[in-house]
Amino acid sequence: MKYDFTSIIDRRGMDATAVDGIGKRVWGNEPGAPREGFDAIPMWVADMNFATAPAVTRALRERIGHPLYGYFAPRPAYAASIIRWQQTHHHVSHLTEADIGYENGVHGCVTSCVQTLSQPGEAVFLHTPYYLGFSADVEGLGRVPVRSELKKDENGVYRMDFADMDAKLKASRCHLAILCSPHNPTGRVWERWELEKAMEVFERNQVLVISDEIWADITYPGHQHIPTQSVSPWARQHTVAVYAPSKTFNLAGMIGSYHIIYNEYLRDRISRYAAGTHYNEQNVLSMHALIGAYSDEGAAWVEQLRQVLEGNCRYVSRYLNSVPGVSATDPEGTYMIFADCTAWCEEHGKTIDDLLRAGWDVGVGWQDGRPFGGPCHIRLNVASPFSRMVEACDRLDKYVFGA
Repeated sequence: MKYDFTSIIDRRGMDATAVDGIGKRVWGNEPGAPREGFDAIPMWVADMNFATAPAVTRALRERIGHPLYGYFAPRPAYAASIIRWQQTHHHVSHLTEADIGYENGVHGCVTSCVQTLSQPGEAVFLHTPYYLGFSADVEGLGRVPVRSELKKDENGVYRMDFADMDAKLKASRCHLAILCSPHNPTGRVWERWELEKAMEVFERNQVLVISDEIWADITYPGHQHIPTQSVSPWARQHTVAVYAPSKTFNLAGMIGSYHIIYNEYLRDRISRYAAGTHYNEQNVLSMHALIGAYSDEGAAWVEQLRQVLEGNCRYVSRYLNSVPGVSATDPEGTYMIFADCTAWCEEHGKTIDDLLRAGWDVGVGWQDGRPFGGPCHIRLNVASPFSRMVEACDRLDKYVFGA
């Protein structure tokens, strides 16, 4: 391979929550410290243990080489890079600079939307399992989460329950939804027909949609991300889509997301709220990081990255599914695996806390799935060199599931 996805980079002492947060109190869901003799393999925080693309590093170095970092306006290449990337990779047409707006993180956009498009005490729709941050955002802003459970089909694939969605929306008189596409933590890449039916349900109930599409670039063969706004004229005018290069290029610490909003009324309301709080101001280096990422060289790097991640996903999910009593998703996208350990825990007289602790003791830093809506589940991040995934599975086999 042209790019390096095999080197194990020591992140200790370099401000990495995924590494330095293990064994400490950070967010409340961090793994415990491993016992003596085991190093930690971070499989909890949704960032990668790979160096970012060389195109990003080069773009940052070039900008840092100019020693002034004062007030600035985004250069034309910023929006142009987004428009080109969206057209090339997600087949988005007729996107203009006016439709794009900077967001200080996906959470920032979600909270701006919730604040401007709903009132305290009102319902906000989510699917279960859900990304834990969005549930916290909704509840923290005094809204009431209304959840519809994703159901596994005969092939173990998570599907939306459209009848349940419709019933829950009607019963709660809900008019705002958060959709995760591709879906974290299940790894689903929604098919066009699924998104079309979901948006038909939302249209019938006059529900505005916040579509988190931060994982759009991380999909595997046979699966293509479909922008929610592309599935119908109604969806285009009633959806706020949020993207970022952070998951794809390991740039979460740079803080830089963007929205795509075609409806001028929605765009004005959300943008003015964000501007009024003065929190939503872009960092000059995150701008240059995106421009470097969304280049031709950045795209080439992503193609190799996806091959590596797919191999990791298949290896880890295959191992987990070989364990009697464990059922793990085989992701269609993202680099997260969601494992249902209910049967294993019942068969072995263990709780999910017992299982989590057993993994943490031997350095497998997997994550409690309960905050994601999985009652006896574990979420695993596989975005590390393949050798580390082999080591993690070996430890689980020897000390946890095979003990």
